[in-house]
Amino acid sequence: MRTIHHRLSLEHIAEAARTIDPVFMRSPQFLCEPLSELPDIALVLKVETLNPIRSFKGRGADFLVSRVPPGTSLVCASAGNFGQAMAYACRKRGVQLTVYAATSANVLKVERMRSLGATVVLSGKDFDDAKLEARHAARTTGARFVEDSLDIETLTGAGTIGLELLELPGPLDALLVALGNGALFTGVARVIKECCPQVQMIAVQAAGAPAMVESWRAGQIIVHDQIQTIADGIGVRLPIPQALEDIRDLIDRAILVQEDSLLRAMRLLHQHIGIVVEPSAAVGVAALLEQPDAFRGKTIGTIVCGSNLTTEQMREWL
Repeated sequence: MRTIHHRLSLEHIAEAARTIDPVFMRSPQFLCEPLSELPDIALVLKVETLNPIRSFKGRGADFLVSRVPPGTSLVCASAGNFGQAMAYACRKRGVQLTVYAATSANVLKVERMRSLGATVVLSGKDFDDAKLEARHAARTTGARFVEDSLDIETLTGAGTIGLELLELPGPLDALLVALGNGALFTGVARVIKECCPQVQMIAVQAAGAPAMVESWRAGQIIVHDQIQTIADGIGVRLPIPQALEDIRDLIDRAILVQEDSLLRAMRLLHQHIGIVVEPSAAVGVAALLEQPDAFRGKTIGTIVCGSNLTTEQMREWL
């Protein structure tokens, strides 16, 4: 085991594993039979969708809200899954929450946030616009602004997934992890790189929203005016500088996947594994579809991180 200097500590991740609501912990992880279009690849799935919000975000949100002083009002921005997670955790502890989401946000996710007790404000053309509005609202009202992938608790909660992956019966050659603003990748990679440095950590992003991958490759922040992807959960065009610093030494490789590969991956997971996943959760399998020769003969893990689709999306995409 090697020592890595990072703002996220394994001690805090272990603390989070003892603190987070058990409903979000110990998610299924298993070696599935090779999918029909992935010959000679042993695929390990970590399924983070079988919980009350159908997303991994519950881990970090629950840990964060557990540390909030009584009487604190919170404001955050979300494409949907983080907002649901925050709403669930805040309802449990009686914390007031306002979530800002884009006017184009997934209607299922928006309604679920409201049903969990959050005040939802729709503002801006995309997630990053909504986040700017949320930050302004927090300054105006005096509420605490919670930023996914910047607030350390969001990374810490995601890191508990890495602890569970350490319990797999056999070693992985590589782990393919969705990269949005970075909480999931950073949390998991922090654990894996500390404890199993031989595992190749591969970040996967949609080609229609490549800002984080491009920024990592360039070593500086690269901003896009818009995104063009169905993977709304990782649709980032304004990278967080600290998040880029967090992932800098944890990524071994990055892959950008195409939209048709996302749809094929979603359908394969639905047909052969029996699970519904949103596009952001299928990027790992999409990467295997696009680059099978790079992973042939290896044991590859990926995290199925969300499954919030509308009825119309399921009908069209699956």
